[in-house]
Amino acid sequence: MDTWAGVAQAILDGFNRHYSLFRQYSREGKECFERADWARATQVSRERIMGYEQRVQETVDAIQRDFPEVSRNAELWPRIKIVFIGKLMNHLQSECAETFYNSVACRVLHRDYYKGDYIFWRPAISTQYLRGSQPAYRSYYPDSDGLRRCFLEILTSFNLANRFENLRRDTRYLERALLERRSDNWKAKPNFQVQVLDCLFYRNKAAYVVGRLINGDIKQPFIIPILRYDDGTIGIDALLMRQKDVAVLFSFSRAYFLVDMEVPSAYVSFLLSIMPRKSIVDLYAMLGLQKQAKTIFYRELQHHLRHSRDMFQVAPGVRGMVMLVFTMPSMPFVFKLIKDRFDPPKTASRQEVKNKYLLVKNHDRVGRLADTLEYSNVAIPLERIDPNLLEQLQNDAAGSVEVDGEMLVIKHIYIERRMEPLDNYLAQASPPERKRAIRDYGNSIRDLAGANIFPGDMLKKNFGVTRHDRVVFYDYDEICYITECNFRKVPPPRDFNDVMSDTPWYSIRENDVFPETFGPFFFADPVDMQLFKEDHAELMTATWWNEVKENILTGNQADVFPYPRNRRFKYRYG
Repeated sequence: MDTWAGVAQAILDGFNRHYSLFRQYSREGKECFERADWARATQVSRERIMGYEQRVQETVDAIQRDFPEVSRNAELWPRIKIVFIGKLMNHLQSECAETFYNSVACRVLHRDYYKGDYIFWRPAISTQYLRGSQPAYRSYYPDSDGLRRCFLEILTSFNLANRFENLRRDTRYLERALLERRSDNWKAKPNFQVQVLDCLFYRNKAAYVVGRLINGDIKQPFIIPILRYDDGTIGIDALLMRQKDVAVLFSFSRAYFLVDMEVPSAYVSFLLSIMPRKSIVDLYAMLGLQKQAKTIFYRELQHHLRHSRDMFQVAPGVRGMVMLVFTMPSMPFVFKLIKDRFDPPKTASRQEVKNKYLLVKNHDRVGRLADTLEYSNVAIPLERIDPNLLEQLQNDAAGSVEVDGEMLVIKHIYIERRMEPLDNYLAQASPPERKRAIRDYGNSIRDLAGANIFPGDMLKKNFGVTRHDRVVFYDYDEICYITECNFRKVPPPRDFNDVMSDTPWYSIRENDVFPETFGPFFFADPVDMQLFKEDHAELMTATWWNEVKENILTGNQADVFPYPRNRRFKYRYG
């Protein structure tokens, strides 16, 4: 076998091993749900994320061992790429295989060769109409089979090991909820049907049936959350059909689903049909294919740069002490670099900050932590960088940037969805908006605590408001696990001198936290503080935090539902 074919086959073998393990992890999500093994489900998600880098490094090591000449002669790679393309004809995950190829090639090649002849700057193989061993979705016909019968067939088709607590009740509730969503003049068209993806979507303590209603030219989301109860039975919790509810379920601030996909592009196409405002980047990421999401985002960034004129500029808001943040107004993202030196009183190291971001990547984000895309060696045209931003980059992050001809190369960067900082939002909000945001600010802290996350720095500038009016935390340099914290009450002062002292009169160990002192971090304005206390006064007591900590230590994972309480059948019909 010649070098070109050998290297191309080694890369494809590495990818096939990766995707085989990816599907194995995803299938284990079903077993974890059936056994209520939530700890293992969390571990599976983490291992699946980390597995990609392991397979890439294994492949790089094999190529450098068996074909050492490819590291010395970059000109071999255009031919390797051509041979690799030939091997992808009819491959069911060709777009992901191209990304895997890029990951391997970029480990071997110098960045001077990150160009179209050497790596995949755009897809080479179409993923439309790929035919797997089974169809990606199944179709059901309520007009001929009856609506309740269709629900029964759908719910029993996934072969879960658990029995339903009350299947007759659940199908009746589903039928009732669906009929309530119909308009008064609704009429079934000849093509009226329910289409459901072939695999359940597993995340946290729930499994989701993901489908769509087809009626004429209308495609409507159709999501059924299934819960596992403590006695081992399962039941239907809701029917989600509103675009907003489904978009929040697939939000960038939530953990990735465990879902077994033979043809991932077919799943993305299906999801895009019911969430047309969602980015393909977000959809690939939510399916656990975050490396593919990175590839698509980078292509979109380069395309946008060619078709826009605005400049990268310093992001509005309070300047960060650890991260330098910039944005481009015409793109809904922010770009974050770790500074060379942190402003006092921040004392963390660069590696500690990177570890915090990795923690968030691997953790259950419960809709309250923004996901990030992490890149190395990103090149941006110097002419597109505002002079003020360039000055800050060269002064505060010189170790992370390098000028190469007409490009600024950023050695390490995080990219997040742009949100309105909570402090800015509150400054412009109407009274009802303000009240809602203050309540959700507290709910965000509660949800994070239930997921074993202590935010650390809970200033409002570290939280953002999404387009769905949800409050999300995005400053990670001080987060830690709740179980690592020691929540204490402030001891009473011993005398008048203690009361008047500028420094605490009590000892403070490294992991000590005093919730009674949170007030100034939350709200200085007494009216806002009173609004906050109406719903969240207990967040300023050590008792509440210690109860949360104890629940986590005893294995009682909090229930965090990614949809409103009034959607749940137990409150709507129970």
